[in-house]
Amino acid sequence: MAMGVLKHSRGRGRSTRRAPMAEINVTPFVDVMLVLLIIFMVTAPMMASGVPIDLPDSRAEALDQTPDQITVSIDREGFVYIDDVLVEPGTLPTALESIAGAPGSERPLVTLRADRGIDWGRAIAVMGELNRAGFTAISLVSNSSAEAP
Repeated sequence: MAMGVLKHSRGRGRSTRRAPMAEINVTPFVDVMLVLLIIFMVTAPMMASGVPIDLPDSRAEALDQTPDQITVSIDREGFVYIDDVLVEPGTLPTALESIAGAPGSERPLVTLRADRGIDWGRAIAVMGELNRAGFTAISLVSNSSAEAP
């Protein structure tokens, strides 16, 4: 950084001062911003739901997100996930009973995400197991589309 320097002029014997130069070196700032950009670009896809599902399209309005909700996902192969954790085939009723809590207590809202390519009989079977375990508030998740039938 340059500071004002006292200069002597050779002409008339008077001294003149230069104005101080105020320059900011932005190179470290840009370096930090680029590193942060790269970090966010790498981590942003990891924040999305871990189960890749091709959701069907719908013109329905979006629901409010509540903190007390469980996400049940069914992928293209028909595997069931509860909050991104694979449920082994045949153990869905046991897994649902373990999250249901005490009998008579209020159950959390369940959001069901099902791939558009699955046999929807599988989705109905999962909904039946949810109902049997006491989860009666079930929301189906879809993509928003103005062109859906």
